[in-house]
Amino acid sequence: MSRDMVNAICGSFPGAQVSDPWGGGHDAWKVGGKMFACIGAVTPGVSVKTDSIETAQMLIDAGVGVKAPYFHRSWVNLPWGTAEDELRHRLATSYRLVRTGLPKKVQAELAPWA
Repeated sequence: MSRDMVNAICGSFPGAQVSDPWGGGHDAWKVGGKMFACIGAVTPGVSVKTDSIETAQMLIDAGVGVKAPYFHRSWVNLPWGTAEDELRHRLATSYRLVRTGLPKKVQAELAPWA
C-alpha cells in the first residue's frame, strides 16, 4: 500500500475530492464535504472511519490498524503494510458510511455507486 494507491482508490469513488485542509502535505478525502479518509503528513498509513468505536477497537485488537491520532475513536489508521484487499474494503466502507450519512439532497447530487 502507498499514498498513490490510496489516492487512486479514493479518487475512483463518485464525488470524492481531495484537499490539504491543514497544510503540510495531508491528503484529506471527502464526499459531500465530509471526510472519509486521511493520509497524514507524518503518521504512516491512512485513517478511515468505521461504523462504531467497538469496530475500531476490534480492528486495533486484531492488529489490522492502530488508533488514528487526532480522530474520533471510531476511526482507525491502517499502516502502509495493510493488504490491498483489506485496504480497499476499509476505504469503501468508510466512504459508504460517510456518503449514506449525508443529507438526501446532497446524496442525490452524487453519481450512483454500487
